[in-house]
Amino acid sequence: MAVITQFVVVREGVEKMTFISKKEADAYDKMLDISDNLVPFLIKADLGLDENKCEQLAFYLANNKDELSNLLKGVVQVKNAPAVKTKKTTAKNTAAE
Repeated sequence: MAVITQFVVVREGVEKMTFISKKEADAYDKMLDISDNLVPFLIKADLGLDENKCEQLAFYLANNKDELSNLLKGVVQVKNAPAVKTKKTTAKNTAAE
């Protein structure tokens, strides 16, 4: 029989996520705290978003807090944009045109 230790993040009586390490569970719990704190901030901005959209946006911002923090500091990291698929032209195709 194996013994498995799990760390469960629970919010308002609802199980949100299960982790195998305390560090990961704490990081996720902190991210949820940040998200909870962002919701009133976004609602106050009067962007015309309903509460559900504000919660989704807050979760996204909290989940990407490191990148957001860099952007707010003016540090812009250029990531490789997804490659745009272009129609390859071969000599055969150009000769036919």
